Amino acid sequence: MTWTAHILSLYPEMFPGPLGESLAGKGLQDRAWDLKVTDIRDFAFGKHRNVDDSPFGGGAGMVMRPDVLGPAIDAVAAEQPGIERIIYFSPRGRVIDQAFVRELADGPGAILVCGRFEGIDQRVLETRDVEEVSLGDFILSGGEIAALALLDAVVRLLPGVTGNRQSLEEESFADGLLEYPHYTRPPVWEGREVPEVLLSGHHERIKDWRRRQSEELTKERRRDLWDRRKSNF
Repeated sequence: MTWTAHILSLYPEMFPGPLGESLAGKGLQDRAWDLKVTDIRDFAFGKHRNVDDSPFGGGAGMVMRPDVLGPAIDAVAAEQPGIERIIYFSPRGRVIDQAFVRELADGPGAILVCGRFEGIDQRVLETRDVEEVSLGDFILSGGEIAALALLDAVVRLLPGVTGNRQSLEEESFADGLLEYPHYTRPPVWEGREVPEVLLSGHHERIKDWRRRQSEELTKERRRDLWDRRKSNF
């Protein structure tokens, strides 16, 4: 079964967007993964196709209606019976990390709900077993950019998308550490030299140097990752 992402959005024209380029785009053309997009407004009512309404209890903004979004999710779920994970992008959600990305890549795909306005009716989240996830502690205008970011992270892990599998194993977060620094030609640039060990051809020394660099960078820049890693040993 081809890994499939099914997007629910008020702005379907935003997809595939940048995912249509580079490795992700080639993978899409080669059927290494599949992308389907549904316009939530197709399930709206009336000539104005309204999808939102004022929040009960008052307050600023509008809320996406459950009698629009619920049927939209149901229709997509019926079309993709092998896909059970429904993900909604929300500041309240679990912050996405590489472990989450790998877990998603190992499955058959996901339904990604891109909200707008102040959010969506809580009853949709509860009755459709929707997972809330977040890119971080900041606010976006909607879930579309977050969906593109998550898909880019997932798709590059799929077989047939990234040619060099070793590069996926050595990059940041693969083993709980940040990635080591990289260098290429020329060996001297603006008076700065490439570390001598990288020019030595001694693979074990290079491996040890890279490991130490990863550890030092992680301790310096992401103490939370370093502490979490230590607690797991």
